[in-house]
Amino acid sequence: MDAQILKQLAQIVGAKHLLTSPEELACYSFDGTGQSFMPEAVALPESASQIASLLQLANTRRFPVIPRGAGSGMTGGALPVRGGLVIAFSRMNRILEIDRENMIAVVEPGVITGELQSALQKKGLMYPPDPASLKFCSLGGNAAECAGGPSAVKYGVTRDYIIGLEVVLADGRIMQTGVRTEKGVVGYDLTHLFIGSEGTLGIFTKLILRLLPLPEAKATFLLSFSSIADATTLVGEIMSAGLVPCTLEYMDKTAIAVVAGRLSSPPAKETKALLLIEFDGTAQQLTDTTARFTTFVRSKNSCTLQQATNAGEKKELWLARRSISPATLSLKPHKISEDVVVPRSKIPKLVAFTEKLADRLKLIILTFGHAGDGNIHVNIMVDKTDTDEYQRGMQAKKQLFEYVISLDGTISGEHGIGTTKAEFISMELSPTTLAVMQGIKTLFDPNDILNPGKIFPSSQHP
Repeated sequence: MDAQILKQLAQIVGAKHLLTSPEELACYSFDGTGQSFMPEAVALPESASQIASLLQLANTRRFPVIPRGAGSGMTGGALPVRGGLVIAFSRMNRILEIDRENMIAVVEPGVITGELQSALQKKGLMYPPDPASLKFCSLGGNAAECAGGPSAVKYGVTRDYIIGLEVVLADGRIMQTGVRTEKGVVGYDLTHLFIGSEGTLGIFTKLILRLLPLPEAKATFLLSFSSIADATTLVGEIMSAGLVPCTLEYMDKTAIAVVAGRLSSPPAKETKALLLIEFDGTAQQLTDTTARFTTFVRSKNSCTLQQATNAGEKKELWLARRSISPATLSLKPHKISEDVVVPRSKIPKLVAFTEKLADRLKLIILTFGHAGDGNIHVNIMVDKTDTDEYQRGMQAKKQLFEYVISLDGTISGEHGIGTTKAEFISMELSPTTLAVMQGIKTLFDPNDILNPGKIFPSSQHP
């Protein structure tokens, strides 16, 4: 990136909002994967018009542009793998509107997910998607990856709550998609085409979100099992019984061990798995549901049932669950973090496979996550400085994906593809499907400036 380009970038966003020193650039070189690629510059725009000007320049001068939210992604989506300009959204972090009457919010992409949820709670509203990183991840990044979270089992994922967008295209044109109404079928559904596109088709500058009324109350339960098979089998039985929790989270014994210190009453030593389950609704609904649920669970005689009796106990349980991913690094300095999904009825097979895989390849592999919708996080713990161990970890990843596909599953439920799964995407998608996707990418971004090197295998990239 030559001096003339840097000068033009500074003219667009202001000199103090263009970062070029090595120390500043390093802060935008990594994400949740632990990989690092240095950008050539970082721009901190404050408006859609500034982003439009940045993309016009990039499209003319042919340098990569990488949109970046909070950098918490787990597949390399925000990494500048080919250098270029990172566009960071820390200045575009305003909640522009909360329309309580129509239950809509309009936000900029840099808004932190948890901060929006807190603002809505004060108005008796909720935005359901709740990724584990909600205290620091951004709504723009959530939209780029189609993030999920524990509440997805009842409420769905990010794409279910974004009804409209303002997007800057690769050539600098600004486009609005979607509606502010409950229904709208005018033309193609471009909104959902962009959700999960990982910044490869356009850059979000505004999001219109559908909201829901805040539930009156919640009931939280912890189920302890001496058998992983009993725990994973019960997941499907709960759903089949017509008991629909707002969250249904699973933890194996290794996941439990790494967060046990965060619990005032750690599980018994013989505990092999936990299910963390919540129901929400009115007080009367919860009274009825709690009675049905406790009767159902006790009839199975396969676990110990505990109900959180106050807000402090609920908070402690959720702190432990949301702490699992970072706490795993106490086992090994690095991890290969996957977020596969299988039909709920096949979760027992998946978990049993990971146990055998760990034993066969002599690795630490733990499983936890959103069992209610079949989205199991598989963490393969490795030390990358141990070449042999890391290679075994990558073998485990490939074999995991192959097995998941054989179970009619998918290799990514909420983390996206980015760079870390690009070489495996053809396991799941046919050549025709990939060709159509690549054609869409070329249509929107003919010069391949928008987040290049992501999603598609490098040998097949447009």
